[in-house]
Amino acid sequence: MPRERIPMRKITEVLRLKWSAGLGHRAIARSCGVAKSTVDEYVQRATAAGLGWPLPPELDDAALEQLLYPPTITPEIASRPLPDWSVLHGELIRRDVNLMLLWHEYKETHPDGYQYSQFCRLYHAYAKTIDLSMRQPHRAGEKMFVDYAGRTQEVIDHETGEVRQAQIFVSVLGASNFTYAEATWTQGLPDWISSHVRAFSFFGGVPKIVVPDNLRSGVSKTCRYEPELNPTYQDLAQHYGVAVIPARVRKPKDKAKVEVAVQIVERWILAALRKRTFFSLAELNTAIWELLDKLNNRRFKKLPGSRQSRFLELDKPALGPLPAAPYQFAQWKKARVAPDYHIEFSSHYYSVPYQLVGKELDVRATDMTIECFHKANRVASHARSYAQGRHTTLADHMPKSHREHAAWTPERMIRWAAKTGPATAELISTIMERHRHPEQGFRTCRGILALTKRFDQTRIEAACKRALIIGGLSFTSVKSILESGLDQKPLPQPAQPLLPLHENIRGGDYYSSKQ
Repeated sequence: MPRERIPMRKITEVLRLKWSAGLGHRAIARSCGVAKSTVDEYVQRATAAGLGWPLPPELDDAALEQLLYPPTITPEIASRPLPDWSVLHGELIRRDVNLMLLWHEYKETHPDGYQYSQFCRLYHAYAKTIDLSMRQPHRAGEKMFVDYAGRTQEVIDHETGEVRQAQIFVSVLGASNFTYAEATWTQGLPDWISSHVRAFSFFGGVPKIVVPDNLRSGVSKTCRYEPELNPTYQDLAQHYGVAVIPARVRKPKDKAKVEVAVQIVERWILAALRKRTFFSLAELNTAIWELLDKLNNRRFKKLPGSRQSRFLELDKPALGPLPAAPYQFAQWKKARVAPDYHIEFSSHYYSVPYQLVGKELDVRATDMTIECFHKANRVASHARSYAQGRHTTLADHMPKSHREHAAWTPERMIRWAAKTGPATAELISTIMERHRHPEQGFRTCRGILALTKRFDQTRIEAACKRALIIGGLSFTSVKSILESGLDQKPLPQPAQPLLPLHENIRGGDYYSSKQ
């Protein structure tokens, strides 16, 4: 049956995205509307043909097709030598080794051997005869699998006697089975991210791919085909230059490697610690790491060497370098820019360029900084403040003229308030005067004026008058006065003056003058 003609333009686009844009095969497949196996074939054939990017200018479509798909010569019917499939399967673990390379080496030894397509079919037929967990060879330095053990470990607070259950994080490299484990208090996002950072440091490098289970800390939206990563987890991946590909839902073979590692950690580490009592997380981790070192150096029963030796031989040389600094944990949230051109994070308000009023921003917060992004572009950066209810404002973010560039100005706010009454106008003015920039009080003022939707102007005016007397210069105070009906009760009387001091009674000045 003749081969279906393939558009050379599509092959050229696949090669451009691979060698120029640096995309992975799955991303290329989605972009070009072809199967990943098709992308694999195009790249393998182009590599075998010695092509690179950009393609030679003299290589037109016909010449490219001839180069990638030479005419098939039907071999004579005869018995042809077979390679040692078990050796070939082991070679596939090594970095950058693929079936195309192994086929070329096979053909150099056996020129009359099988052609590439038949060679691949015979190999895949052999792979089906292997133990299920060994069918997919894990390339050196390619994947790191992560998960939590099903068992926990008790830790007793030596001061209170409280018993807490520590979670056990497990990470394993695919090719060597080199394993890392540690105890954390929770499986929450901060602990999940911190465990990854320490795992990368333990391995001394980073793999190409991290394969987690669909844990909520790492995967915000579970989907078999397009899982959505937590923004912080995605931030970690970008910092270390790795791809995160979660295990597919209800596909246990996707994470078989780490499930076996979890079982081994439970049997050889947690079970060995069952009779010991721990009084701190640090004490528990010290014990775990001592047994982990023994585990990684224990010799395999059916394979040569140990996890440690195979790590040094296979995974270690293939891992990518660590970044200059470890990842710093960051929280992400979305925030809409208020009319006062500030966004809120943890009850503190940070300015952004006033042109972004009404826009939704992505906010990245670390222990030290707050960064704001609009359409992936950073538009503001501040030192983080933990003072609740306060504002951090940069002068560059403010408009040159609020009359020209902003819908709200202090003058307009006061004029609007004056329509309700003089006490309301005085309260609004006082609130704005308390801030370095009057616009920082817009939130409170607009909230107070918005109460006119629920209460009549007479009550608003009475509530504002009471708020001025008692010093309740906030939206919450005015709202509370109205909801409790205090605005309809007599105003509090001024405080009574203090009685004059007796001549034999020492006053406050006496004590303040003493050294």
